[in-house]
Amino acid sequence: MLKNTGKLAGKTLFITGASRGIGKTIALKAAQDGANIVICAKTAEPHPKLPGTIYTVATEVEQAGGKALPCVMDVRFETQVSVAVDEAVKTFGGIDIVINNASAISLTPTNSTDMKRYDLMNQVNSRGTFLVSKTCLPHLLKSKNPHILNLSPPLNLNPRWFSSHLAYTMAKYGMSFSVLGMSEEFKDDGIAVNALWPRTAIHTAAIEMLTGKESWNYSRKPEIVADAAYAIITKDSRSFTGKFMIDDMVLKEEGITDLTPYACNPEYKDRLILDLFLDEDIPQQSDKSPSENKSTGDRNVEVLFKAIEANISPELVKNIGAIYQFNMTGAQKGTWFLDLKNGNGGFGKGTSNTPADVTLTMESANFFDIFTGKMKPATAFLMGKMKIDGNLHIAMKLEKLMTSLRAKM
Repeated sequence: MLKNTGKLAGKTLFITGASRGIGKTIALKAAQDGANIVICAKTAEPHPKLPGTIYTVATEVEQAGGKALPCVMDVRFETQVSVAVDEAVKTFGGIDIVINNASAISLTPTNSTDMKRYDLMNQVNSRGTFLVSKTCLPHLLKSKNPHILNLSPPLNLNPRWFSSHLAYTMAKYGMSFSVLGMSEEFKDDGIAVNALWPRTAIHTAAIEMLTGKESWNYSRKPEIVADAAYAIITKDSRSFTGKFMIDDMVLKEEGITDLTPYACNPEYKDRLILDLFLDEDIPQQSDKSPSENKSTGDRNVEVLFKAIEANISPELVKNIGAIYQFNMTGAQKGTWFLDLKNGNGGFGKGTSNTPADVTLTMESANFFDIFTGKMKPATAFLMGKMKIDGNLHIAMKLEKLMTSLRAKM
């Protein structure tokens, strides 16, 4: 992993969304240099499902060698941002680096996105990033090496990133547009404005709650983003700005070629879930495809469902407890359902008499790739190859379900 150089000693970092996950990890990385960390987040009281508050992070920052200022702050509210910035300047004398990490997410298609969630994503992601950067600007102008770093993706206009979760994409790209515009606007002032995005899924408590525990195997640790962020914000702000960087590429430029230590499960280091907004895929390891053996016959959807039905057990029904509806497009267009909730389970063409818990829409070819292990459900979802309507957590159980069924066929 990337070693600390001490370049952030005495520097003040203003980090949003710093009570857990990537924001917290960046804070702890900078603290090892002896930096001052302004820990900004809404979480002052423990969350029932997500660990960490601004105060627990403050303790960890100080234990790591830094100085901490926990601030209860919601990036949606201008007064709260102004108070936090004023308190940071009063405590540490200025602000050198802004990390816009706070983000809201809902990977839902247009019909399933209520306006309350739409507004939240745009207020936190786009507006919050702009507001925090703007409020910190007078103090950044006084810094010797000022940086703004947004945790946002490269501006990829491939339509698939808009068709699956339009509202989230617009909100997240708002952060990236701030990089595009502010880097040009403030380059003569010496303020670096850059974006950083992970190549793969990053395991955090929030992501686990969204996609299930199974995603841990196929993810990297937040330390890879923190190390990449450290490499960026320690560069000369006048010569490194307007960049849209990917975490592992940043580290490779720093001479780190073995990324195994960043994998949550080293055995799965070559089977990682590609993150959103990136078109290139990660090489996947896969055994011989079950669709190529005698158990599943040819690549016929109905034949495959019959093979699945033959291997459904009462134990599997008990463990899954859900009805899946598959809306197939492409060569084998049609609707099928898989009942793993009632009786001994079963499948059928059309819709189930009992409403489905989750509906999955995909091309039939992608269905075979998911079932045979060539593509993980989470990867298909994040890359826009599978649309989900209903319970996302149940949908992510497909990984466990398919693995269990393949073992019996």
